[in-house]
Amino acid sequence: MKAVLTLGDLFEALTGTKPSSAVGTAEASVPYSVAALGEQRITRVAIDSRQVVPGAVFFALQGEALDGHQFIGEALARGAIAIVGNARARELEFGRTLTLIDVAGLQPNSSFAALSPESVPLVITANSLSALQKFAGHWRKKFPNVQVIGVTGSVGKTSTKELIWAVLKQRYRTLKSQGNLNSETGLPLTIFNLNETHERAVLEMGMYARGEIAALCEIAEPTIGVVTLVAPIHLERLGTIENIANAKAELVAALPEHGWAILNGDDVRVRAMRDKTRASVVTFGLDATNDVWADEIASHGLDGMSFALHHQGTHLHVRVPLLGQHSVHTALAAAAVGIAEKLSWEEILRGLQDVSAQLRLIAVPGKNGITILDDTYNASPPSTLSALNLLSEMSERKIAVLGDMRELGAYEREGHQLVGIRAAEVADVIIAVGALGKFIGDAARGQGHAEVHYAQDNAQAIEHITRVARAGDIVLVKGSRGAQMENIVQALALDTEAHGGHGH
Repeated sequence: MKAVLTLGDLFEALTGTKPSSAVGTAEASVPYSVAALGEQRITRVAIDSRQVVPGAVFFALQGEALDGHQFIGEALARGAIAIVGNARARELEFGRTLTLIDVAGLQPNSSFAALSPESVPLVITANSLSALQKFAGHWRKKFPNVQVIGVTGSVGKTSTKELIWAVLKQRYRTLKSQGNLNSETGLPLTIFNLNETHERAVLEMGMYARGEIAALCEIAEPTIGVVTLVAPIHLERLGTIENIANAKAELVAALPEHGWAILNGDDVRVRAMRDKTRASVVTFGLDATNDVWADEIASHGLDGMSFALHHQGTHLHVRVPLLGQHSVHTALAAAAVGIAEKLSWEEILRGLQDVSAQLRLIAVPGKNGITILDDTYNASPPSTLSALNLLSEMSERKIAVLGDMRELGAYEREGHQLVGIRAAEVADVIIAVGALGKFIGDAARGQGHAEVHYAQDNAQAIEHITRVARAGDIVLVKGSRGAQMENIVQALALDTEAHGGHGH
């Protein structure tokens, strides 16, 4: 039978009670069957009122910047059939009939008799984020045969998730996180897309604090966990790189005994995670001590990479449409998942060459004959150094447009300076964007680099690029998510419309 997400699922997840069981003889006089309400289909679960469509359930979340409770009225106007909020929702006026269901104080088998077709249920919870996660966990359990592959790491999560999806879909019907829906809210929203056609789900898992990945694992129940790298990102929240490693290790600690931990064996902190899991371990990397490893690596510039892949007695020559040496680790991680999932080498290689995976770093034709290396999705010192290494492999004149790298905590100045030193070795022209980008420019100048330009914002950066770029130049654009440097790419790309979907 086809599984359909209903209001009954919502009530059952949050109260332990199906609405139908709440309608008893005592409520026989109720003119409306609450069981029928419970069967109402949910078309979408939304946390952004702009995403609400008729039949959606809107979860009002209280964020650092925005309070979703302010948008309950808009969600109702757009056709929400239920609202889930915190106690704060009691105080607000919405201009239409809402029936309060107080889950915060609701015991199993409480009456739903107050519900009527004219009113929209407003479910009051102790914490609407926890309620969203509980609801997602409830839905996940309806698909016990779906194997979940969780992917975490400081760098390369999204590219790795995309490539694992490309490999697994050669055999299995596979769901993947869209874009970077990897957070405490993003992962639950992805789970609601699960249906009975799926056999596998590849879910990215990000975190800002200890315990978050463990919570995501409780919802998703992964059987395979992939860890890409541990780097000093989110230091301002987690304090030390050891804390970051411990937070990432929550994924492998959550795996079952029959599961697989796929670990980057070239990273000493990730390799050490083998001691924290009950699952079987497969390591990958460039070192020959790994289970899956590569050598004979060659870059073909914008035409991708080639390498020799080794696993036990198998040696294969592989060419992938991925840019930069760091992407070899991405390919090895995806191959290791394929091995754990018992795919044939033919299926694994076909997946690695699948260009439908929406990879982060892409080459975009730009105005006036330039080529843009669009790596604007996010930035950290390791990922920016990787992008600069790719740039160094190009024979053309090179321009590096580098912006702020955020959430580095105590590592902020040093991280930007390291990038500036490498940029000075690689790029003919450096354009340092933003307040933190200034550290990059200063470090490059300190190396004696002759052509460093400073831009206060993206608009100024576009002016600089337009002035200094020549036909044939390769222009790398990279900065943190918050710097919105994709706007630079869109301004310089030859066909901004076609390019609008970059970065997923």
